[in-house]
Amino acid sequence: MKKRLNLVILISFFGFGNATGQIKKHFKDAPNTTVFTTTFVLKEKKTITYVTHDAEDGAWQFFSNDKFESFEKVAQIVSLEQIIKIDKTLLELADLPLGYIATRKSLKDKWKIEKAE
Repeated sequence: MKKRLNLVILISFFGFGNATGQIKKHFKDAPNTTVFTTTFVLKEKKTITYVTHDAEDGAWQFFSNDKFESFEKVAQIVSLEQIIKIDKTLLELADLPLGYIATRKSLKDKWKIEKAE
C-alpha cells in the first residue's frame, strides 16, 4: 500500500496525473473574447483542425477540415470559453503567437505550428 501511494504521489508530482500529461495552459485573452468558427464545428460537431491567431487584429479562428465557398454562410461567433468547452485540447494553443497557425489531421494528432504566410 505504501509503495502504491508513493507511486501516485510521484506520478502527480511530475504531471502525469492529468489528462494531457502537460501543465495546463491558459489563454491571455478573456474567456468572453469573441472568436470565429463555423457551423461545421458548432452544429455538426466536426473536429477543430485549423486554428489561426491573426497578426493584424489578434482575432482567433477555429475551423474543421470542411471546405466552404463563402465564410459568411457558415460563420459562427462564440466566446473563447465556449470553443474551449467544445475542445479542451485547444488549451495547448493558448500561447500561439500572433501571425501563426496551428494544424492537425485529427483530434488525436499533435498540433503543428507555423508562421502564417
